[in-house]
Amino acid sequence: MTKLSVNINKVATIRNARGNNLPDLVQVAIDCEKYGAQGITVHPRPDERHITYQDVYDLKPVVTTEFNIEGFPNTSFINLVLDVKPQQVTLVPDPPGVLTSNAGWDTAKQKDFLKEIISEFKAAGIRTSIFVDTAMTNIENAVGTGTDRIELYTGPYAEIFDSNRDEAILSFTKAADLANKLGLGINAGHDLNLNNLSFFKDNIKALLEVSIGHALICDSLYYGLENTIEKYLNCLK
Repeated sequence: MTKLSVNINKVATIRNARGNNLPDLVQVAIDCEKYGAQGITVHPRPDERHITYQDVYDLKPVVTTEFNIEGFPNTSFINLVLDVKPQQVTLVPDPPGVLTSNAGWDTAKQKDFLKEIISEFKAAGIRTSIFVDTAMTNIENAVGTGTDRIELYTGPYAEIFDSNRDEAILSFTKAADLANKLGLGINAGHDLNLNNLSFFKDNIKALLEVSIGHALICDSLYYGLENTIEKYLNCLK
């Protein structure tokens, strides 16, 4: 079964809007796991507009499934990850101030940069994943970075899913087939939701994990957090 990692950034966004501890981010993470989530994802950004670095330290002792920290590997982020030692770090090529992740790494141009950072994380016993699009050259060159996994950026899939699901999935099935042949683990994330998740999972061989935040938190406003997590898990069965 593909694992569900719940990204709790949006919970922190709501909390930060009032400057107190409501909702309690740590308690939400504990409850997500209690309701069946197999991982917790956070993506601290330099401006700490949602997840703060202190949140990462507060979450580390309570996350009992998989703790996945996403982000751009600047010096502060690297030091944070090496200090916390999550089960997985996902490297994302976010420029400063970007609203949300919207592109994958150019693994040919940035291979040496990624290779150096990934070797440092792997030496610390941290599994690594890198955010990539479906371009075959980026999948092929990902191997040379030393990463354990790739996370397929699924924004383009979600964008055209409603109008043409077969076209939407095509490049992703090809990318996944290549990744499987090259021995890369496959994660996925971005704009996956209750409408498009099952079809994606059914068509991507050996999909190990999906990281979902925005849509899941939005759905929980209507269904409640426990019911929403159950709905997403059902999509992955």
